[in-house]
Amino acid sequence: MNGVLVVDKPAGFTSFDVVAVIRRLSGQRKIGHTGTLDPNATGVLPLLLGNTTKAQDIVPNHDKEYVADFRLGLKTDTLDIWGKVVCEKQSNASGEEIKKIIKKYKGEIEQIPPMFSAVSVNGQRLYDLARQGKEIERKARKVTIYELELLSFDEEKQSGTLRVKCSRGTYIRTLIDDIGAELGTGAVMTALNRTMACGFMLGDSLGLDEIKKLAEKGELEQSLLSTESIFTAYPELYVSEAQSKRFKNGGALDIERTSLRGKSVTDGGLLRVKGGADFLGLGIIKCGEIKIYKMF
Repeated sequence: MNGVLVVDKPAGFTSFDVVAVIRRLSGQRKIGHTGTLDPNATGVLPLLLGNTTKAQDIVPNHDKEYVADFRLGLKTDTLDIWGKVVCEKQSNASGEEIKKIIKKYKGEIEQIPPMFSAVSVNGQRLYDLARQGKEIERKARKVTIYELELLSFDEEKQSGTLRVKCSRGTYIRTLIDDIGAELGTGAVMTALNRTMACGFMLGDSLGLDEIKKLAEKGELEQSLLSTESIFTAYPELYVSEAQSKRFKNGGALDIERTSLRGKSVTDGGLLRVKGGADFLGLGIIKCGEIKIYKMF
């Protein structure tokens, strides 16, 4: 069973719990994912099954989008509502204040990873140290916030909802904590839903109950998205039957004998090489030829 299964992860499951469930339902032992979600978070979790796991290290799009709920006036050790409260303050912020402040967080910013995170420092996971009551110095990392929008804010409850589109490695808990610090009130994340990951949307996903029903009917494999769906950011190149055979056997293709003839191409560019409707693999442009980059 090869392809992409986009799961709508429920709350209360770790990403590894989901992988274990899909292994059991699919009978496929070889399963990878493109980025974990915290147990209390929900939403898009793309899983790679079978030969598609070969794409795990070369996924071209690692951008994510989230809808996150938050509450002002609190600070916890985990930066979310499930942690231990370390500070509580009166908050009287307005929606307009928040809108003004979040403008500062658009674009490239620096974030310090939270202690309760999977980041590894000197071979130790930060969350392991945090559970021992230890806190160590962490280096700030650059991330990019492409879009940041206040969807709603209840001034009486001092709680609201943000939409965030961001680069890989962005911590939404940290973003909310930083906004709370800027307001002088503190803030915690109260819910997190990932609506997009690696180009896959919530509408592409299936819930675990739905996946179970498909597996029981023997229809799960038909519900997988193709390996090619991971690489839609790269242009297509259709080749002839003879070229398809040559490429599958490991041979390079002369660019002048393809539809790229006479066109401006850049060495190192990647292409989706297709023989008719079949996705053969990724090709890379090198010195006037299209060579194999990755076969599936």
